[in-house]
Amino acid sequence: MEKHGFERPKYFVPPGKDLLALEQSKTFYKPDWFEIVESEVKCCKEAVCVIDMSSFTKFEITSTGDQALEILQYLFSNDLDVPVGHIVHTGMLNEGGGYENDCSIARLSKRSFFMISPTDQQVHCWAWLKKHMPEDSNLLLEDVTWKYTALNLIGPRAVDVLSELSYAPMTPDHFPSLFCKEMSVGYANGIRVMSMTHTGEPGFMLYIPIEYALHVYNEVMSVGQKYGIRNAGYYALRSLRIEKFFAFWGQDLNTLTTPLECGRESRVKLEKGMDFIGREALLQQKQNGVYRRLTMFILDDHNTDLDLWPWWGEPIYRNGQYVGKTTSSAYSYTLERHVCLGFVHNFSEDTGEEQVVTADFINRGEYEIDIAGHRFQAKAKLYPVASLFTHRRRKDDIELSDLYRK
Repeated sequence: MEKHGFERPKYFVPPGKDLLALEQSKTFYKPDWFEIVESEVKCCKEAVCVIDMSSFTKFEITSTGDQALEILQYLFSNDLDVPVGHIVHTGMLNEGGGYENDCSIARLSKRSFFMISPTDQQVHCWAWLKKHMPEDSNLLLEDVTWKYTALNLIGPRAVDVLSELSYAPMTPDHFPSLFCKEMSVGYANGIRVMSMTHTGEPGFMLYIPIEYALHVYNEVMSVGQKYGIRNAGYYALRSLRIEKFFAFWGQDLNTLTTPLECGRESRVKLEKGMDFIGREALLQQKQNGVYRRLTMFILDDHNTDLDLWPWWGEPIYRNGQYVGKTTSSAYSYTLERHVCLGFVHNFSEDTGEEQVVTADFINRGEYEIDIAGHRFQAKAKLYPVASLFTHRRRKDDIELSDLYRK
């Protein structure tokens, strides 16, 4: 499939499979690519996979003084005044506290930052940043999306592959999670290596100057052969991120979604020492409570082989009453269940008006997901399944502590 001019494979067809037949297999039931994606997910969890994520938006923000940090602190909800080499998950919010952009930012130097955002955000993110940058500042904003190939090495053996190619120890003791370092890989230098994968699985993101991309990819695949390496596509990525309860821009998040509504309190620092766009709205929402909560649902009585699959937009029922709809869905090959994400509302039975949604309200309900007119029982969760993080590094793409306190 194509996105913003980039080819993004859904999955990789193994030898002996008919690609045309797979593409022409249109169904709302169990798809013919089920076993292919299953093998890719299994490889991500047991060995090492490579996913090309070059389409993601990549910006550099630099300044001669402290202006870069000052403007980013104002534009982003999290605290970016971190040591050089650290990565921060954060978001750009509007005055209502909703997401204008969901991103990760690495501090390259005292006055230089590297931002990674979803593919669809490239134009909007540029416009939002330019809109809020002072005209008389010496800030330099550069779109470097096309300058870097991004390879995602996912799996417990990713550390072995990268250790061999970089001639450097890559264990958590030497390369902690959410850390960025410029390294040489193979015979290529200037590669930005980041200890995160956007999936909750162990591994690394490699941001490679485009002129070295083919060399690095070939070296990774060559060294990785003894570790069972293979390519993987975006269907595997989707399955991994949804089973970990990772919300995604454009599907689960939009400009009306606030961090407090989707369990991302850890990505907001209300007391970081300066104001930021959306802060007042979040303070008010924190005091008054939220009127919807992003929730994970695990289907109980759904037959994967015989029943229609959930995809997105399915109605959610709590104790027989409609309370919202799903925003994204995927089959979890680990849990062997379908997992849906969706927002739960609390509508008054008398007036229909929205009321505050608490963790107690979520946890005390009996839930069903309606798929094409048939309701399936589902378990609601406000936090990921802990057993899925067996191979986590010291930190991960999500801060679970906030979720467990809810």
